[in-house]
Amino acid sequence: MRDNGFVNEADQHAPQTPDTGQTDHTKGSRLHPRVTSFRSRRGALTDAQQQAWDRQWPLIGADVSDTPLDANAWFGREAPLIIEIGSGTGTATAAMAKAEPHVNLIAIEVYRPGLAQLLQQVERDEIPNVRVLRGDAMDVLENMVAPESLTGVRVFFPDPWPKARHHKRRLLQGPTFALIANRLKPGGVLHVATDHAEYAEWIEEAGNAEPLLTALDWESPMTHERPVTKFEDKAHKVGSAITELIWGKIRA
Repeated sequence: MRDNGFVNEADQHAPQTPDTGQTDHTKGSRLHPRVTSFRSRRGALTDAQQQAWDRQWPLIGADVSDTPLDANAWFGREAPLIIEIGSGTGTATAAMAKAEPHVNLIAIEVYRPGLAQLLQQVERDEIPNVRVLRGDAMDVLENMVAPESLTGVRVFFPDPWPKARHHKRRLLQGPTFALIANRLKPGGVLHVATDHAEYAEWIEEAGNAEPLLTALDWESPMTHERPVTKFEDKAHKVGSAITELIWGKIRA
């Protein structure tokens, strides 16, 4: 555990880098600081992970860019599109993709060994409906995803940044909710999970303040059932309650 709370599952294995603040590339303007979806992490791949990466990355992986995403072409079919921000080692990603073969699922993660583990599982279990993007999810939302194109967005266990001076770095705050709501189709769903109680309150308040989001009172277009990962099991063992927060985009 770090900073009084868990972050995403990849942190169990990721060597920590010094907190030097935001770089010129990511800091944004002084009035509108750049929020990123990740904390920089380093990690080498095992031989098996590298081999899986070499086989699978050219087929189902891509780096985040400014190029608009053509999901139907990438998946080779038209289907509801869900993105997962911060997929960690991909345990939940793979399980939920197998449970929802009718959806296209894009996992976004910066931590390469975590993505490599997901690629291994996709290859081993022959999961056809997963694609992966490496980089900042905010860039994906801002530049790659069209308005009203997403059926769902999942954000599981984002970094809580519990120290008050770091709260501005939290991913889930007002502008991010507005951006996600813009990218969701009417009736689409945002599903958030966190084990950090104070962050849960922050997230709930910010999400409830977004006028395009409301309490979900219709049948969800995606499952909310998550597998309990090793990371989440550790959170349970230390007494951390898991808070699930779900909103739907208002329908016309």
